[in-house]
Amino acid sequence: MISPLAYIHPSAKLHPSVEVGPFAYIEENVEIGAGTVVMAHASVMSGTRIGADCRIFPSAVVGAVPQDLKFKGEDTLAIIGDRTTIRECATVHRGTASKGKTVVGNDCLIMAYSHVAHDCLLHDHIIMSNATQLAGEVVVEDYAIIGGGTLVHQFTHIGAHVMIQGGSRVNKDIPPFAIAAREPIQYCGINSVGLNRRGFTREQINAIQETYRAVYSPVYNVSQAVEHAQQELPQSPERDLILDFVRNSTRGILRSAL
Repeated sequence: MISPLAYIHPSAKLHPSVEVGPFAYIEENVEIGAGTVVMAHASVMSGTRIGADCRIFPSAVVGAVPQDLKFKGEDTLAIIGDRTTIRECATVHRGTASKGKTVVGNDCLIMAYSHVAHDCLLHDHIIMSNATQLAGEVVVEDYAIIGGGTLVHQFTHIGAHVMIQGGSRVNKDIPPFAIAAREPIQYCGINSVGLNRRGFTREQINAIQETYRAVYSPVYNVSQAVEHAQQELPQSPERDLILDFVRNSTRGILRSAL
């Protein structure tokens, strides 16, 4: 299960079922869960915690120190959930004193040449397509899909079930259920295809559409639109999720193309 050509620090904690390929490099202060495969030439650095049934592909690097000049060698973590795949040459850096950890959740796919910077928080079922680059302290919520070659500015918040066009430059928060596309990036409707695939009902999708019609109303500014939607639209979990996201946005949400 472990190639004799791999380097594994004696203090690293690997479940007996872990597989390690030739020339893989695993440092001290590492924990790897059952059924995970670390392939040839992959590097798992100090402070990394990898869950069960993950796949770390050749030349991926997990847990390297952050590219942040404020980092002073503090003891931080890079945490990978269960059943997550990190493809070739992708990088996940550990946290800084700001958050203390970088987290990639369960059932995520981080495609080749992508980068997850320090203190990012990725929830579950996220797809980062090839060469997507997340700057520090980005939050990505469940089931978001980020198209290839996308650049995401630091501190940006990407909501659940979002679809982002490949090659986008994301410098504003993207609220849940949205499609984000064009240049500069804009709201281009809701991700109805993804919502249908995930079992959302017609009533739920209609509630999402009505909420966004209110949020992007030409009659009000954003804060006024949120209060108007709160008062005028029927309560639903989807309405509340969108309105809470918009209220709590620190970078501001992207503009509408519609």
